[in-house]
Amino acid sequence: MEIFRSSRLRLTLVYSFTMGIFLCVLIFLVHMSMDWAMFSEQAQEISDAAEDVAETQAYQIQHPNITVDETRYYKNANDRLFFYIFTPDGQLLNFVRASFRIEPFILEFMSPEKFTAAQVQVFDLPSESGRLINVMMTSKVIRVNEIEQIIYVGKDVTALYSGLRKATYMLIILGIVALIIATVFGHAMAGRAIIPLKEAYEKQKQFAADASHELRTPLSVVMASADLLLADPSIQEPFLKEVIGDVKSEVKKMTKLVSDLLMVARSDNNALKVKIQQADLGDLLSQNVRMMTPLAEKKDISLIGEGFKKVIIDCDEQKIKQLILILVDNAIKYTPNGGSVVVRLGETDSQKTTFSVSDSGIGIEPEDQKKIFDRFFRVDKARSREMGGNGLGLAIATEILRIHDGKISVYSEPGRGTKFTVELKRNLTK
Repeated sequence: MEIFRSSRLRLTLVYSFTMGIFLCVLIFLVHMSMDWAMFSEQAQEISDAAEDVAETQAYQIQHPNITVDETRYYKNANDRLFFYIFTPDGQLLNFVRASFRIEPFILEFMSPEKFTAAQVQVFDLPSESGRLINVMMTSKVIRVNEIEQIIYVGKDVTALYSGLRKATYMLIILGIVALIIATVFGHAMAGRAIIPLKEAYEKQKQFAADASHELRTPLSVVMASADLLLADPSIQEPFLKEVIGDVKSEVKKMTKLVSDLLMVARSDNNALKVKIQQADLGDLLSQNVRMMTPLAEKKDISLIGEGFKKVIIDCDEQKIKQLILILVDNAIKYTPNGGSVVVRLGETDSQKTTFSVSDSGIGIEPEDQKKIFDRFFRVDKARSREMGGNGLGLAIATEILRIHDGKISVYSEPGRGTKFTVELKRNLTK
């Protein structure tokens, strides 16, 4: 059934969404952890290298006549590390050059305005090939014997960051694969979880169908007995006649409820019989207006029919009559005394036709408009009981339209009225 398919789909979507959020958070945390681990390790190496360069440079300033072994500049020398030593006015004193590909770019960053002393920063630099180059740099200021120098130490970490990006991309791909697998698994598990509910629902449907069918006979007997008692000339007491009339009225309500339940049960079991034939929709609307006018007049409600003309449609005539009756009856029921109800035949072409039922009644709150087509839903339960409603009318109307491949929509403003618009296809037999 549609209710179970939609429920299973919703469960799958909720599970997939939850798993998606979890995987996104997990990938983000793993990426940030790897980035932090890599950055902290490389930053420590560059900071240590800057300390080595500063110590060596300070020693050379203090002992200018001693030749310094260049290899002392780094304890762990490699071809990706570089340094430049400047005076405060920008004069280059010493250096181990960076790669010729990145040197023009990194020299632009070597100024006190770009750096906070001892802070390690990562710069993204362009290259001629268009590939992004990542450089990690730090600076250190040394002062010896009133001599001040600025040291910039850096390292090309492009390979490391490229590896990090590739690892992140791989995590994203694995996350997508895991999400797909989790969605399939969740869909299967949702189906298994719904099986007991579906079985219980099937039993409930069968019980409703059986009970509704079995109740029709005793209710018919009670109705016939009430009619006989009312026609019995020996019963003259007004009180007894009133009691019998009340019994008959309640039996009518019960009979209608049983009929509605039976129709719903049959529709659930796909056992609802339809007899498609040609009918004049304008005539069906006109008949309904004539039939419901006395009921409307009792409440001083103006029931108006507009635009009635001959429109031939293929339909089950009795069920379309029932559909119109449900909509008009609801409109009269929920319109206060002195209001108006308008039944209008709308646009018609070779493929479809529409009609609407609008009222000046109490209206429907926006949050309730999607629920009014659900079974047994009543906006105002206490008021619905007083008016004899059971919450099945619009559900039955929806089922009638389903088997006719039609549509129904509602527009309502609380306190200003409601308008139901029905669209019917004209050629169901084609």
